[in-house]
Amino acid sequence: MSNNSYLFTSESVSEGHPDKVCDRISDMVVDSYLRKDPEARVACETLTTTNKVVLAGEVRGPKISKNELTTKVKDCIKDIGYDQKGFSWKTANIEIFLHEQSSDIAMGVDSKENKDEGAGDQGIMFGYACKETEELMPAPIHYSHKILRLMAQDRKKGILKGIEPDSKSQVTMHYEQGIPVKVTSIVISTQHSKELNQEQVRELIIPYITKSIPENLLLGLDKKEIYINPTGQFIIGGPDGDTGLTGRKIIVDTYGGAAPHGGGAFSGKDPTKVDRSAAYASRYLAKNIVSSGASDKCLIQLAYAIGISKPLSIFVKLNEKDQSKVEKIKKIIQENFDLSPRGIREMLKLNNPIYEVTSAYGHFGRKATNNGEFSWEKTDKVELFKV
Repeated sequence: MSNNSYLFTSESVSEGHPDKVCDRISDMVVDSYLRKDPEARVACETLTTTNKVVLAGEVRGPKISKNELTTKVKDCIKDIGYDQKGFSWKTANIEIFLHEQSSDIAMGVDSKENKDEGAGDQGIMFGYACKETEELMPAPIHYSHKILRLMAQDRKKGILKGIEPDSKSQVTMHYEQGIPVKVTSIVISTQHSKELNQEQVRELIIPYITKSIPENLLLGLDKKEIYINPTGQFIIGGPDGDTGLTGRKIIVDTYGGAAPHGGGAFSGKDPTKVDRSAAYASRYLAKNIVSSGASDKCLIQLAYAIGISKPLSIFVKLNEKDQSKVEKIKKIIQENFDLSPRGIREMLKLNNPIYEVTSAYGHFGRKATNNGEFSWEKTDKVELFKV
């Protein structure tokens, strides 16, 4: 297979995956603090295992009782759909170990430089956009998310009976000249009730493939290349089947491996943490650049140092034929966007309780809402980048 013809695969996991349960709970904690104080600081990690949830981390801001947080944790578990013997919102043992933020970190973040605060940590963050889908996301991760999202919607409505919350998907696509032309294989593993056999599970799940992926991309797909629960039954799942941790699905959260990742997770972090806010800003820039027609794809990298307000570097990469536009675009970014932590938060209105909804099915490729969720998906700066 030539360099211009290749296969590429991305995976997604459902909101009931153990790690995603943790992401949901950690982001619920972030929202709970921001709802009471938009300047609150939160870094919350969650662990789940058999009928147990443990929260740990650092906070600064309003006082929220353990009882209140415990109730909200149970609400998260209930909404996801867990009321099983090994993991239930009714009986789970919930332990909370949140303490005050380190004064050393607070000093670095709150110190003033040109009347602005510094970044909450050092690190590199990437944003990406491409024209493979209407959402300007890489096709494999987009369709992997969509399959699981539609399954979850119908499961919660009672339409998809016998399917439990823990699921994974994987889509492999054949590319020609950098364009996805067809799906070559699909893997879906989903937790199910003991009343269903594997043929019944397959019959229930196959329709979600055709609902999620355009017909032209499925032409010629061999039925033998559709793998549903390939290891057999999947009855024991969720945190009862596997321990979950916050931040272990960073490639699922971003671009499915189609673009680099700086290494920092998003969930559980307030927007002073550039791991989160600068990744959102990078996507915002990349999406507006591609929407402007400047290039069919765009990769942005931002780099920060703890306590320093401005990015140390801005890197822009376009489609090879558009690389001559890079310097112009960098200049536009530098002249029109305040990429300090506070500048990003104000630009994208990130000091709001908008994060719990981001915890499953990707932080990117979603629709911006009227209440501020996914503000980084807006394409309101397109005119600036028409170079």
